[in-house]
Amino acid sequence: MKVKIKKDKKVKEFDLIKSWDDVNLETWIKLIDFQKGTNAQEAMDSIQLLSNIPKKLVKELSIVDVSIIMQHIAKVQREQDGALKRIIRLEGKEYGFHPSLDRITLGEYADLETYIKLGIDKHLPEVMAILYRRVTKKKNKIYTIEAYDGDTQIRAEIMKKMSASQVQAAMVFFWNFVNELLIVLPSSLMQRMNQMTMQ
Repeated sequence: MKVKIKKDKKVKEFDLIKSWDDVNLETWIKLIDFQKGTNAQEAMDSIQLLSNIPKKLVKELSIVDVSIIMQHIAKVQREQDGALKRIIRLEGKEYGFHPSLDRITLGEYADLETYIKLGIDKHLPEVMAILYRRVTKKKNKIYTIEAYDGDTQIRAEIMKKMSASQVQAAMVFFWNFVNELLIVLPSSLMQRMNQMTMQ
């Protein structure tokens, strides 16, 4: 989106994000962090981060103009594509979302749980590095990914380039899976215990 700002009888045009796909994970983490400040500071920082409007000029915008820009940013976020992207391309390589979450290893789950407890907003790249790994084989819509080695740091740096919409879709999918698991798991464990008791 183009933003026209009039200053000193001159009109200048600036760029503002058009799509939530224009926002990568690294930028989104900064936006989340901005929410900890005041509303005015959050708006100023968000506009600076999501546009090429100079900081000095952002401070000179009217409250009405700031409101219009922030409404556009909120609209862009609401209109994002919420579908999970099972395979994404980063730095010329394909990364696949864990193809079978019900077969997640204890190591993967323990690391996910740790990052969530440490503060998911600070550790989204590490969470994505667990959920997305290099595709090793692919045929049509079926694929396999690299085995989990517990080393998320290098992949986490790569995952910072994911679009915020891809991250949000992955988190919604994962969250729904975990909630389903929490409902089904106790019932499954009770059945198994009853079978063991009868034997």
